Amino acid sequence: MAKKEYSFYPGCSSQKGATSSNYLTSTQSMCDVLDITLNEIPDWNCCGASIGYGGGGELPRLTLSARNIALSEQHNAGQEIVATCAACWLATREAKERFEHNKTLFDGAQQALAEGGLSLKNQTAVRHMVEVLIEDIGYEGIKSGVKKPLEGLKIAGYVGCQTNRPFGIVGESYENPLYLDKMIESVGADSVPTYEKKVQCCGGALAMSEPEKSQEMIKGIIEAAYDHGADMIATPCPLCQANVEIYQNDINAKYGTKFDMPVVYYSQLISIAYGKSAKESALDGQVVPAKKLEELANK
Repeated sequence: MAKKEYSFYPGCSSQKGATSSNYLTSTQSMCDVLDITLNEIPDWNCCGASIGYGGGGELPRLTLSARNIALSEQHNAGQEIVATCAACWLATREAKERFEHNKTLFDGAQQALAEGGLSLKNQTAVRHMVEVLIEDIGYEGIKSGVKKPLEGLKIAGYVGCQTNRPFGIVGESYENPLYLDKMIESVGADSVPTYEKKVQCCGGALAMSEPEKSQEMIKGIIEAAYDHGADMIATPCPLCQANVEIYQNDINAKYGTKFDMPVVYYSQLISIAYGKSAKESALDGQVVPAKKLEELANK
């Protein structure tokens, strides 16, 4: 497989030592097999997700992403920007498109960037890692690296909101995107294409302010996975992964349920299928252990 290089924006939650660093570890493990090099953007900053919408203003929020794009253009010239975090991808891609269609915003961002000695060309594509896998590697390409097929596992692909709306993945349905299902099948596991909660919001923005509402939404996501006989849930979003995993004990206490559903990243599935160890695939970072994946990794 031909070597590919991308300008990498890890984002706050997925960086080393952060809450979703297992995403970063498993992505790097997966990319090692796929001969993908991720060149981290030097001195990148937060994209302003969530808090950027809370009163900071439109231009400051978009300028945070403009700075990352400008740094990428300066240090990783000619390389497309790739993010693993759904929120980071969404914020960066939104900024790029807004600047393309609004000269006032673009000029305002340029003025702010000039204070830091930067200038924005805004000519760099912004992609999610799943787009790279689908469009540059392909499902057959993913399948070709499999050494330990995930046979016997049934996995519910939970897409969530941000990789589905407003941009979505090219060629996918907004109501029933199938790319996660196809990835799951590419590594030898059984998917749940009829999983009806795959695009429901996990209530991430409400997790702190109105936890009862968020947890009710999470409960439905997990119940649907159990109803379809899933062994685990896989997602492309750090916030979805965290929310659906870490609140299961709270939901059990409130509703009398007995949830113990592992929630993993697609990159962990691919990494294990490629013969990487449980540690290399960052399964040691799970709150709810993915025991069946660990067993496969240890064979």
